[in-house]
Amino acid sequence: MSSILMVLSAATELRLSDGTLHPTGFWAEEVAEPHRLFSEAGLKVTFATPGGVAPTVDPASLSAQGGVEPEAAARFRAYLDGIAPSLENPVALEDTSLEHIDALFLPGGHAPMADLVDHPGLGALLADADRDGLPIAALCHGLAGLLSARDGDGFLFAGRRLTSFSDVEEQQGGLGELSPFLLESRLRESGAVVATDAPWSSHLVIDGNLLTGQNPQSSAVTANALIDLLSA
Repeated sequence: MSSILMVLSAATELRLSDGTLHPTGFWAEEVAEPHRLFSEAGLKVTFATPGGVAPTVDPASLSAQGGVEPEAAARFRAYLDGIAPSLENPVALEDTSLEHIDALFLPGGHAPMADLVDHPGLGALLADADRDGLPIAALCHGLAGLLSARDGDGFLFAGRRLTSFSDVEEQQGGLGELSPFLLESRLRESGAVVATDAPWSSHLVIDGNLLTGQNPQSSAVTANALIDLLSA
């Protein structure tokens, strides 16, 4: 049985560009839908967060405020309730190794911009996984976690093709000018080759062992691509 380490933020608040604090957490669909697909494919999923702190779901990801239809929100909430024992007892990211881990998966919500973007433990795991050729999948704002992977030569994924939550999407339905930084722009500035598609469309980019999805709408296609890679 293949094992996936799903790395989540432990942040409940994000400091915006104007200095105010904004409630945050993981995006419900980006955890619930991939976890369901992984489980149905017979894969083992282990959650990891900074400090082993139980992660929080972003309230916007279960409401019309976040553009989520009531039926979908109820479905995601029910699924998250069903896996609550695992979600509430993650392993500490700092104490995690790649032993018995076959792939990394980083879902979004704005929270990774708070505590994963420069997390040294995550950066080390990503570097080890990439060196060993293990699949690394990241979704939406989860790509902020990739920015933690730096060494003396700069960003580990410089020159790699990827996608992320786009600057246009941030302006249309995200935090806009209040965002601490624009993720697509930051990735480009760091040397990544970023390819985004139409806002809110399902979009996946695969570059070797690196699989990235643009937004919540890309949750299923990203998870299925990882399943396919692990099954190859």
